[in-house]
Order: sequence, then C-alpha cells, then structure tokens
Amino acid sequence: MLLKRSIPKIRVSYWVKPWQQIDWLLLILPVTLTIFGGLMIRSTELNQGLTDWWWHWVMGGIGLTVALVIARNRYENLIQLHWITYAITNISLLAVMIIGHSAKGAQRWISIAGIPVQPSEFAKIGLILTLAALLHKRTASSLDSVFRTLAITAVPWGLVFLQPDLATSLVFGAIFLGMLYWANANPGWLILMISPAVAAILFSIPWPFPIVLSKDLIFGPLGLIWAVVMGVIGLQTLPWHRFALNGLAALGLNILGGELGLFAWNHILKDYQKDRLTSFINPNADPLGAAYHQIQSRIAIGAGEWWGWGLNKGPMTQLNFVPEQHTDFIFSAVGEEFGFVGCLAVLFVFFLICQRLLYVAQTAKDNFGSLLAIGVLSMIVFQMIVNIGMTVGLAPVAGIPLPWLSYGRSAMLTNFIAIGLVESVANFRQRQKY
Repeated sequence: MLLKRSIPKIRVSYWVKPWQQIDWLLLILPVTLTIFGGLMIRSTELNQGLTDWWWHWVMGGIGLTVALVIARNRYENLIQLHWITYAITNISLLAVMIIGHSAKGAQRWISIAGIPVQPSEFAKIGLILTLAALLHKRTASSLDSVFRTLAITAVPWGLVFLQPDLATSLVFGAIFLGMLYWANANPGWLILMISPAVAAILFSIPWPFPIVLSKDLIFGPLGLIWAVVMGVIGLQTLPWHRFALNGLAALGLNILGGELGLFAWNHILKDYQKDRLTSFINPNADPLGAAYHQIQSRIAIGAGEWWGWGLNKGPMTQLNFVPEQHTDFIFSAVGEEFGFVGCLAVLFVFFLICQRLLYVAQTAKDNFGSLLAIGVLSMIVFQMIVNIGMTVGLAPVAGIPLPWLSYGRSAMLTNFIAIGLVESVANFRQRQKY
C-alpha cells in the first residue's frame, strides 16, 4: 500500500501577509505615473538615441522595492532614530559643499560609484522624519514649540539654500508649514512666518509710486500695505501680553523682510535665479534667453489642444524645441502629445494620490504616523503645483521636478521612499473591526 504524503499548499495570502493592510491604490498610482513618465521621456529623446527613459524605469523598480521593504517594517521604530537621521541629513548636505561637483551654477551632487547623487532630495525625507518625531512629542500649539521646530528646520534649509538650490529650499518650507498646521499651529502664526518673504517681493515693486524714507530705505506702497495687514494679524494672534507690541513686531518684521529681500536681490541671488524671476513677470523681455524655456513649453501645451498629437508625434517634442523637457518640463510633452484631456488625467491621478495620503494621515493610529503622511503630502503637492505652474506660465521656472514623471534618479528614489513610509503607517494601523 502506497503512503500518500500531503504536499502543503502555498497560498498567495502567505506572501502578501506582510503588506496586508497597505493602501494598494496609493502604491499603484505612483507606479502608473512612473511607467507613463518613462514613455514620455522616451518620446522627448526619440531622435537623440538616449536611454534616460530606461533608467527612469530601472530607478522606479528599485524605488518600488525599497518602498515595499519599508512598508513591511514598523514606522514607530524611526522615532528613536530621528536625531541620527537629522545628523546624517546635515552631514550629507555639508559634504556636498566640500566634495560635491557643480552643474548649471549650483553645487548639488556627489558622485558615488560614478553615479551622481543629490543629497538635498533625500534631505526632504530626513526633515519629514525629524519634524514628525518632534511634533509627535510636543504639538505646535505654543510659540515655543514653533520656534524650536523652526530652528531645527533652519539648519538643513540654510545648507540647501547655500548650494544654491532655492527651489528645494522652498520645498523644505512647504513641508515645514504643512506639518506645523497639522500639529495644531495657529494659522495666523503660519501667515506671519511666510509674510517676510511676501514682503520681500512686494517691497521691491515700486508701482504706482515709490516711498523714499532715506537713501537706503525705499518701500513700494504694496509692501507697506502688506506690512500693515500683517501688523493687524500679529495684534490678533500673537499670545504676548502687550498687544500693541504684537502688532509692532509683525509690522517691523515685514519691513525688515522687505529690506532683506532687496539686499538678497542685489548681493546674494545668482544671475540665473534673477533671470528666472524676471522672465516670469515679463517673458517677452527676453524671449530667446531666460524666458525661452517657459515660452516654448506654453506653445507645446497649447499645440496639443484637446486630444494631442499622439505619443511620439508632437512636433515641438520631437524636434526638441523645449529644453530640459525630459526633466523639469515633462508636463509640456504630456500636453502636446495627449492634449488637455491627457493633462487632466495626470492631474486626476495626482489628486487621487493626495487623497489617499490625506486618508492615511486621518486614520493613522498615532500622531507620528499622521505627521509622516502630511509631510509627504506637503512635499508632493508643492512640487506638483510649482512644476505644472511653471510649464504653463503661472509660476517662475524653479527647477522642481514633477514627481514620478520627470527624469531624476535621486528624486525618483526619494518619492518612493516617501510612499514606503506612508504605506508603513497604513500597514500598521489598528485593524478595523467588523
């Protein structure tokens, strides 16, 4: 009599169990954008014989693997490592200034095994982890906590700004403000924190007439009006006991911000950064120079009309009229070859990603996980708005890639690491009871 041995059945659920609770839609949507981005990059390079589209997919595959590994490990363990993460972030940014190599007027890259790595991209993750750990222990409901968080953010922000990488430093600011808001900071305080930057712009606009107080103290009337409004907000929201001083402090801060903005324009900003800002305000002033990228991008998007020319058929894209189209201006290729409908489809995918990130933040089991998701949401939303805004002429050219669509190895890996962190939050939520 033959003995029959039972062969154990390996169920699919055994393999997917470590990721049982993750948000699958949040994972599938970035992968979809990555695949589509590779097709668009290939279209921009079809007549050049380049293989960036292939590397885009390779880095997407590596990023997806890293995200899945992160998602199966408990995110709470990172709380104990936040100071180590913060130290590594700042050391890497310092290393760029010492041994990094320059390109296009900025020193942002370090070569590792012959591959250029951009530490400022990974610094976004380091900042999100650090702020989430700090605000998890102590919310931003007091000014002491806000100033402490600001001081910690200022170090990596300053190192990135000195590279100089103004675009990435703005992303840091978006992450900082988004996480503070979620951590119960007074919205008035957040407005006051960004008000000096707005004042720096408005004070430099002399229209309709300049206000001259001295040789070195010149205001634009719009900046003065803004400073007065900020003084009123300071009077209403700052918690100090002497209410008059609250308004005067906010007013003075904005006047100082305006003067510092003029100083930065004259002595700190590089020529290419000035050109980007001025060309956005008046692109026709230098259509063949600083404004060339943006003008060509708008023409390409407009040429796509409703349905586009079709993949690999856009005249502007195939004839390489749009510089840097495979990186910062990839959305112009989408607009030309897939038209207004294709642009709406891409925007809808980003909307779904943001909606899932917000849902994970709302359903996280603790503040740390919720803040991680909001930090990633702030990063993705800001980059998307600025990148698409600059391609259609609604924002200055800032050198910010479009997540998962633009070519960029460090950016791709950073975005998937961010998704992996949020998936870990989703994976280790309290299990739902039915």
